[in-house]
Amino acid sequence: MTFPPPTESGPLRGGPHGIGVLGGTFDPVHIGHLVAAVEVRHALGLDQMLLMLAGQPWQKVGSRRVTPAADRLAVLEAALREAQGLEPSTLEIDRGGASYTADTLAELRERWPQAGLHVVVGADVAAELGTWVRVEEVKAMAELVVVGRPGAAAPLEQLAEEGWRVTPVSIPPIGISSSEVRARVAAGRPIDYLVPAAAIHEIAKRGLYAARR
Repeated sequence: MTFPPPTESGPLRGGPHGIGVLGGTFDPVHIGHLVAAVEVRHALGLDQMLLMLAGQPWQKVGSRRVTPAADRLAVLEAALREAQGLEPSTLEIDRGGASYTADTLAELRERWPQAGLHVVVGADVAAELGTWVRVEEVKAMAELVVVGRPGAAAPLEQLAEEGWRVTPVSIPPIGISSSEVRARVAAGRPIDYLVPAAAIHEIAKRGLYAARR
């Protein structure tokens, strides 16, 4: 879906509300992504957390083969089917072209002018925000939420000096990455509990990440 739908009793029905945006290639989504999304939503009291699937992740173009967006979306939707307050978003896919956070936030702002927008990034990404396209627009439209394990160093003071509204959120250390999940599938190794069961089923059904013969 492009936007999470208002509900009859939910907090998105009118009035200001908080929306988190966790963007990524999600190739595939794994429990590290989901734990970060849940922890941020809880810590900040957000009404909704969007897992924003990048249609064309410009920073990965040419570095490796990216799984088609339709397949990544199907796996993401399966993973979030029973996740309260977490929603897959196709906004960047629907828009087409390279996926830029500035454009995404502008569309969300147009939809919900009074919403508090929160962009969620890891400490590694936070250190590279200067490479983002139209980063000053992002800075003006949203609060930055930097996630990391307790005690991990993050450039919070530097970000604040650069004009970011920044909030750190500690998350449990989970040593898993999408590249490791892909490698395990290719090697015929299990990914149980690293990826939600419904998403594992979708990966298998579509034959994703298996070693090419």
